[in-house]
Amino acid sequence: MGRLFGTDGVRGVANAELDCELAINIGRAAAMVLTEQSHHKPVVLIGKDTRISSDMLENALVAGLSSVGADTLLLGVVPTPAVAYLVKRYGADAGIMISASHNPVEFNGIKIFNGEGFKLSDSLEDEIEAIIRSKSYQKELKTGVQIGRPKRCQSALDDYIEHLQSTLDGDLTGMRIAMDCANGSSSVTAEKLFTSLGAQVAIIHRDFDGTNINDGCGSTHIDELQRFMKGGAYDLGLSFDGDADRCLALDGEGNLIDGDNIIAIISRYLKEHGKLKQDTAVVTVMSNIGFFKFAKEHGINTAKTAVGDRYVLEEMLSGGYNIGGEQSGHVILLDHMSTGDGQLTGLWLTHIVKETKKSAKELASAMQTYPQVLINIKVDNARKSKFDSDEEILAEIQKYEEILGEEGRILVRASGTEPLVRVMIEGKNQTEINEYAEKIADKIKERLC
Repeated sequence: MGRLFGTDGVRGVANAELDCELAINIGRAAAMVLTEQSHHKPVVLIGKDTRISSDMLENALVAGLSSVGADTLLLGVVPTPAVAYLVKRYGADAGIMISASHNPVEFNGIKIFNGEGFKLSDSLEDEIEAIIRSKSYQKELKTGVQIGRPKRCQSALDDYIEHLQSTLDGDLTGMRIAMDCANGSSSVTAEKLFTSLGAQVAIIHRDFDGTNINDGCGSTHIDELQRFMKGGAYDLGLSFDGDADRCLALDGEGNLIDGDNIIAIISRYLKEHGKLKQDTAVVTVMSNIGFFKFAKEHGINTAKTAVGDRYVLEEMLSGGYNIGGEQSGHVILLDHMSTGDGQLTGLWLTHIVKETKKSAKELASAMQTYPQVLINIKVDNARKSKFDSDEEILAEIQKYEEILGEEGRILVRASGTEPLVRVMIEGKNQTEINEYAEKIADKIKERLC
């Protein structure tokens, strides 16, 4: 068995790679690690997205947590950032979100937050994993009145929405927004959140049935919202993923505003208002060359991390920065939320459009996006990291790096959450970089598939 935890918790095909027994034991081990210094009966929040397996895994987690004496507060269907926010607000010892984010319905995952609302460090995840492997949780099993109890929370959605509203100085009256909720967690919050601030909203893909989360919709299928917005009736489009921790946007003409561009717009706004801490934005190695050129032109410093919002957050915390994120739409506004929040991002983007009296297209045009291609090659989890030691694959990558020179770059990496190897190439000529990416992808398939 490989390492359980990836870059975003434990994830796999529900009831196969991530089954009820594993969920029970994750609950037991997490309670032991996160409440080790506690002298009271621990309380753990549990939230979930809309996929069909989430109820099953919720029950398993409750069983595991209860068996080691932890009480649970069940939030129901909520966005991931709601768990991160509410764990601190409610004074809980930890929070767990059941979700596989943007992945298809057959996948699910378990994300764990500490009592401060931050995702766990690698060292804490290693402790949890060690307990699961050694089965040392068996000595902590409780009986009688020491067994934990579950309780349902009725105020979670309202408390979360109220917090997001409080981050804005002003309202969104007059703004016309189209949204795609991916048949996921934002389906239960987005309309109330935006309309209560005065916006006019039209929402697609919010009728979830357990099987349609991320199914041809949401931030991984932005074309759905583009078709809906055709005709120019909206100022802005916002597309969320299944657990609403990421957001991609469209301007009024349906042009994509990705995570890099969103970070550029918000960073510039914060700097102009004296609120960009250390005058710095944190991004990943996947960010477009155009973002770095934009930042330099506007006096914004950049810090670069490995892919994964957890690494962005670590850099933000260590450097004292307040904005960071990924091209995929994970944006962390640390003054208001301890993790990426798609709806918070959407609120701020809409607020900036209204306050500056500039269209979303005009704001986004300040950053030039350079051509980029990304190819995902399906490779078994056990083999996906071997590309980095395969001489033929490395030689193929080096060949095209030399051709591109300083006019582009190549990034090949194993996904931290899926059985994929990702090939990304950036350069001036779209046709050329498409060809180079296909050649490298073919070599990876030949050697690893």
